[in-house]
Amino acid sequence: MASISAASPVAGKAAAFAHKNELAAAAVAPSQQQLQRRVKSAMTMTEKILARASERASLEPGENVWVDVDVLMTHDVCGPGTIGIFKREFGEDAKVWDREKVVIIPDHYIFTSDERANRNVDILRDFCMEQNIKYFYDIKDLSNFKANPDYKGVCHVALAQEGHCRPGEVLLGTDSHTCNAGAFGQFATGIGNTDAGFVMGTGKALLKVPPTIRFVLDGEMPPYLLAKDLILQIIGEISVSGATYKSMEFVGSTVESLNMEERMTLCNMVIEAGGKNGVVPADQTTFNYLEGKTSVEYEPVYSDAQARFVSDYRFDVSKLEPVVAKPHSPDNRALARECKDVKIDRVYIGSCTGGKTEDFFAAAKVFLASGKKVKVPTFLVPATQKVWMDIYSIPVPGAGGKTCSQIFEEAGCDTPASPSCGACLGGPRDTYARMNEPMVCVSTTNRNFPGRMGHKEGQIYLASPFTAAASALTGYVTDPRDFLM
Repeated sequence: MASISAASPVAGKAAAFAHKNELAAAAVAPSQQQLQRRVKSAMTMTEKILARASERASLEPGENVWVDVDVLMTHDVCGPGTIGIFKREFGEDAKVWDREKVVIIPDHYIFTSDERANRNVDILRDFCMEQNIKYFYDIKDLSNFKANPDYKGVCHVALAQEGHCRPGEVLLGTDSHTCNAGAFGQFATGIGNTDAGFVMGTGKALLKVPPTIRFVLDGEMPPYLLAKDLILQIIGEISVSGATYKSMEFVGSTVESLNMEERMTLCNMVIEAGGKNGVVPADQTTFNYLEGKTSVEYEPVYSDAQARFVSDYRFDVSKLEPVVAKPHSPDNRALARECKDVKIDRVYIGSCTGGKTEDFFAAAKVFLASGKKVKVPTFLVPATQKVWMDIYSIPVPGAGGKTCSQIFEEAGCDTPASPSCGACLGGPRDTYARMNEPMVCVSTTNRNFPGRMGHKEGQIYLASPFTAAASALTGYVTDPRDFLM
């Protein structure tokens, strides 16, 4: 298959996409005869990406291979440690393997007076100046994020918005939610500081090829469901260890209907099921999103019709209901309507999982439909500067020209905060919206372990932006159908 350029996407991509469509029926439902005829060369998407990156004709699950890395990402929490290991092992004067393939994004502990957190960003800045790193999204003025044009915000969303996520590539990051980028049909996973230090110096990583679980999601998406409901449903089905060191491949008519941000939500939380990576086949939706974001050539791959999957899970999405994950585990699934008596103290809408533009549009839709004011403090933390700008500038469909920010203000929500990871990871005590005392919170984030958002006795109910907004309006965990139907 010919290489394809994001700057001129039509020619090669059409052939790749057509090839994918030809295989779709067999890939979704292989017959018994096909199962018996499978040959060694048939591979899944993940196996194909790693085979190409390791210059192998074929790979099988369990093999250990050296792969060439296309992008390495690190941030202010793990970056200093990664840099320290790189310098220790390669030398104080060593240079990174490719200054245009290392992406460094301050995002976790940014808007704080904590000296150690501020020091971490300083370490990143010094290193990037020393190495002449092309993609360093710096922030210097903490009093006004808009005064920092290079600053982006949450790394996983920024990677997508800035064109670093491309089909068929290998993206590694020092953050467990790096799997978010699998939405673009690439292999993306989190690694530790030691591995990242080695990648920084060599551009290579030793990876074990994971087996793949296939999740087939079909049916029309009900207007009260979002991708967050789908991934919580899946995690509740297979548990937080159900996909340990496995690739989770998402296919089916429902997945094909999702926009890129919703696909990112699906892939973002595969780590909460123990997954090594999540992946969605690239299609025209993917190519349209990437148009104008990157000029780097990329080549998508697709699972073969006879590829081997360790198991298949099938869902009729049209029959699903809004769900939440109760404290203190992402697999502690319950229907939102079953939790209607759970009184809450606050709502948090933000993070790489639930702080994208479409997430805020979803919340605004619920507030608009209700015409009421929130009954508990409702914190809004846009993932990136672009999301923040979208909240203030893009009219919400059906809202008579009103933007999200206007709808949020009318509903009595807190003013949208500076873009960052915010309280998702707890952070220093002065972090915006951190839970500094025992509280019950409905959150669009990804984890609800004890202490995750601050206080170790806090209780976090993971939910979609629809459910979070509905809960804010009642002061209880609330099924969004109460306002959307």
